[in-house]
Amino acid sequence: MIPLSKTPLVPIPLDPSLPPIWCKLEFLNPSGSTKDRIARYILQKAWRTGAIGHGSTVIEASSGSTSIAMALACAQLGIRFVAVMPEGVSNERVLMIRAYGGEIRLTPKEGGIQTAIAETERLAREWNAFLPKQFSNPDNAASHRVGTASEVLDQIPGNRVDMVVSGVGTGGTLVGLYQGFAEAGCRITPIAARPVDIIHQGDIECCSYSARIPGVVECVSTIFREGELPGLDTIEVKDIEALEITRELIRRGFPVGPSSGLNYRAAQLAAMKRLPAQPNVVTVLPDRMERYFTTELFRPYRS
Repeated sequence: MIPLSKTPLVPIPLDPSLPPIWCKLEFLNPSGSTKDRIARYILQKAWRTGAIGHGSTVIEASSGSTSIAMALACAQLGIRFVAVMPEGVSNERVLMIRAYGGEIRLTPKEGGIQTAIAETERLAREWNAFLPKQFSNPDNAASHRVGTASEVLDQIPGNRVDMVVSGVGTGGTLVGLYQGFAEAGCRITPIAARPVDIIHQGDIECCSYSARIPGVVECVSTIFREGELPGLDTIEVKDIEALEITRELIRRGFPVGPSSGLNYRAAQLAAMKRLPAQPNVVTVLPDRMERYFTTELFRPYRS
């Protein structure tokens, strides 16, 4: 497999009254999201241990980015990939998976990601396929603990992180980054960013909190529930506000998706709690904007 390069960590000061937020530009990974890290880590480990090999099939339940990353990784390994996704995901994501040679199985939207997970387990038994199990596999968080966290500490001035902010889908990013920073001696405060849907209640994509901010889900991940995150705080962000921040980031030259606006705004609010101190607040910009062209994020730009 083609190795991953370190993604940049840059300070982005959208509000001059606040300290800049240190943003890990994860949208620069090969498939366009931070999920490349977990896909590579899990599949390379499975390849080394013999759990997969030539002729294997990999099946994963995902509303988008993880399936895209798995499709790319499986394309490089030369093995079959099947994505099981709830109906209603953006067509861009479906096209990207198919372009990498992946197959799509759609499950009823009403069942959310839980139904998709059940279908992957059924297909895995039927086909003797490998399940990455992103919502429960501890290697998800480990990929960020040993990879992303160490990169951040090498890149940030003073090699110190005070607060880490992330939305919670699988929980692997927040748990893994917290573990990596804590093991390095940082006195770290973890912040979970949660989008608040203020209009479209009852019309939620998959099992997200918000129809506008996909992939931030509830009651699915055992990684997040079982992870030890002392001092965990949750910051709620109105989804409309998260979209506006996303558009501002794009205007500043960062081609990101809605979860980046969520993460950035939650990081700003977290930093406000620590003023007048100047904390090193780190977040991730998880994915690229191309998979959201037909969503509400780009509505203002469509004629």
